[in-house]
Amino acid sequence: MQHAGMSSLADALAAAKVATLRYQFPYMERGSKRVDSPAVAHAAVRAAVAEARRRLPALPLFAGGRSFGGRMTSQAQAISPLDGVRGLAFVAFPLHPAGAPGVERARHLADVTVPVLFLQGTRDKLAELHLLRSVVETLGPRATLHVVDDADHLFHVRASSGRTDAEVVLELARTMSAWFLAEGAFVRVT
Repeated sequence: MQHAGMSSLADALAAAKVATLRYQFPYMERGSKRVDSPAVAHAAVRAAVAEARRRLPALPLFAGGRSFGGRMTSQAQAISPLDGVRGLAFVAFPLHPAGAPGVERARHLADVTVPVLFLQGTRDKLAELHLLRSVVETLGPRATLHVVDDADHLFHVRASSGRTDAEVVLELARTMSAWFLAEGAFVRVT
């Protein structure tokens, strides 16, 4: 939750008038390196979504996360829709382990019925771009992929790219806020 990348993205979203609610998975609270089981992680996602709805009930609600958090959010949504969530945004979706390309981690996305936004760097070792493009294609019009040139899994760009990491964070925030606005305007809340 206090990761520099997450903090700077939350600040950039706030500047774009997008409220965010950051939270930690239990394993992070414990200071453990061993990630929580999917059931525990899904429960944390559901609790965070419920808290966001409680705090700001009148605002359109989107869920998502960075890396593991995005994958756990999408799995939770696939199992049972998150209450009131209009769409999911994934920052550096971990499609596969580094050095082991595959799409098995994306199979559950077929069961996600809300719009999804993938923000991915071209140098991300956890998501070979051609594989992620094929996943997005299978999801059809409900999926959007925004590719950040030269960015790695942390959205760090090399100096030779001509951009700074701060500029990339602003790009992510602008892309997310525009997508939230577009999806929030066209998704009906029941």
